[in-house]
Amino acid sequence: MATKKSTKPKEPINNPNELRVPHTGGQTQEAHRAEVAYDPAVRSVAGAQDFIKGMLGAQGLTESLQALNAQVKEVQSGNLGGVEKTLVAQANTLDAIFNELARRAARNMGEHLSATEVYLRLALKAQTQCRATLETLATIKNPPIIYARQANVTTGPQQVNNGMAPITRTRETENAPPQLLEAQHGKRLDTGTTGTASRGDPTMATVGAREWAKV
Repeated sequence: MATKKSTKPKEPINNPNELRVPHTGGQTQEAHRAEVAYDPAVRSVAGAQDFIKGMLGAQGLTESLQALNAQVKEVQSGNLGGVEKTLVAQANTLDAIFNELARRAARNMGEHLSATEVYLRLALKAQTQCRATLETLATIKNPPIIYARQANVTTGPQQVNNGMAPITRTRETENAPPQLLEAQHGKRLDTGTTGTASRGDPTMATVGAREWAKV
């Protein structure tokens, strides 16, 4: 009696052009498709496929999306290592473009001035973009310190809290006791005390010690 050979089910062949995003439930299929379509990472992967294919061959859409989402999570967690790596790589590419265009401009100089001008213009554009990329990288590595002045426009009591203990500031003249006709608060001026002698009016001069003794 012949025995039947056990046949294993064939594993489905993954289509690199097929994007597989699991549906977690809780929403309709139409809403799920719209959410995927408006995901910026999905659109980025779909647009980058044609550029990457010429350098590294066709890549699976699903695997490419997973790799991009992993980079996004790294940035969201505060790790900018991937961003710095991208900027350094782009700066090197732009510098290579600048040098190649400058070399071609030099080879056409003296014979084809129009071609020399075009190559030099493109070379300087690449140099400008390279400099801007490096400036962005420097800003990420050493962010500038911003000093902000705080303007207080209110007239009443106010509380200023800049990360320190709360400080209440009030106007110095608010609820101040009246100072007119008084030397100190609660003490009247004594107008009957003897004033200082004046040289301009000798009749009001103070009697000297010797003259007082004669009297």
